[in-house]
Amino acid sequence: MQEMATQKNGNRQLLFAAAILFSLCCCVPDAVWAAKQQKQQQKLRFGENGELKIVQVADMHYADGKSTPCLDVFPSQMATCSDLNTTAFVQRIIRAENPHLIVFTGDNIFGFDCTDAAKSLDAAFAAAIASNIPWVAVLGNHDQEGDLSREGVMKHIVGLKNTLSRVNPSDTNIIDGFGNYNLEIGGVKGSRFENKSVLNLYFLDSGDYSTIPLIPGYGWIKPSQQLWFQQTSKKLRRAYMKEPEAQNEPAPGLVYFHIPLPEFTSFDSSNFTGVKQEGISSASVNSGFFTTMVAAGDVKAVFIGHDHVNDFCGKLTSIQLCYAGGFGYHAYGKAGWDRRARVVVASLEKTEEGGWEAVKSIKTWKRLDNERLTVKDHQVLWSKRTIGVRRKKPASGP
Repeated sequence: MQEMATQKNGNRQLLFAAAILFSLCCCVPDAVWAAKQQKQQQKLRFGENGELKIVQVADMHYADGKSTPCLDVFPSQMATCSDLNTTAFVQRIIRAENPHLIVFTGDNIFGFDCTDAAKSLDAAFAAAIASNIPWVAVLGNHDQEGDLSREGVMKHIVGLKNTLSRVNPSDTNIIDGFGNYNLEIGGVKGSRFENKSVLNLYFLDSGDYSTIPLIPGYGWIKPSQQLWFQQTSKKLRRAYMKEPEAQNEPAPGLVYFHIPLPEFTSFDSSNFTGVKQEGISSASVNSGFFTTMVAAGDVKAVFIGHDHVNDFCGKLTSIQLCYAGGFGYHAYGKAGWDRRARVVVASLEKTEEGGWEAVKSIKTWKRLDNERLTVKDHQVLWSKRTIGVRRKKPASGP
């Protein structure tokens, strides 16, 4: 067990990891990031097998690569463990899962320990870039603690190759934070849902720290962001529920950000799947975003990071609240508790004729960075209600 890191990240992997850090990660000049953002309006769609797979990577805490030490690993692992172990894990999970989209949910770099934040960002996302798989990112509370501002970090991310990230919505003039945007996932090409967004993904900046002196602690999702979410959700619901192919209920939505909502404190070991090994580090105020999502009616699950040794999913009201678990080796964790990523798969309903319809289920599991890339905690997050004929109650007597 104590030789775990050496076994799972052998010399060949680490050399390959080091090599790709200088590969396809050149960014475009800042002057053209806005034009690139406009090009990112392309629609992802479900695969020919009727599935859409997303890998969530939380809290890489990348810094300066090979010279950056690991935290909370066994002493025997320290000599060979660095940021390159994080890169190697990204490579391994991409090969194992072959997702349609990779989502990085903040603290992508640990700004305090970065000599050059831009180079650290390039290196942190290099494995995703080299895979040619579309990817997106939101910010955590540590990304801006180097020599780039929060806006500067997000603009740099948007300039990298193969990303669908956006700095902010192009149709919104005033919104708090950086990295608020959405993606529409189309149905299978050639199906009657190919021009419908059958799954909607929302990404928000949950902030870093409170800017109000009398309110300590972490940041939160502000009213301007919630207004954008409400308007976007309403627009997408209307489009999905009107002709052609009008539907009776909204397409399911998934929401990604970094800092947990206060509602994550609602669970104990009796009503979640996974583990809770530390407190819930949410903002000290409740901004009401959970209520906003419930009222919208389309959100089925929320995915976050921030608290590295929590990896549970629990359902509150109609929404699953899920941690990913810590991914990066320069982030705090627990020696012997494998770094991990969360996988989400949305599956479409198949007709008797073999065609593909709307989303019928959303499932999840975690991949652990051990020798076998163990799969853990398969879970159904949501499934479409089956509409059938209601049976009459049998008569109880004369």
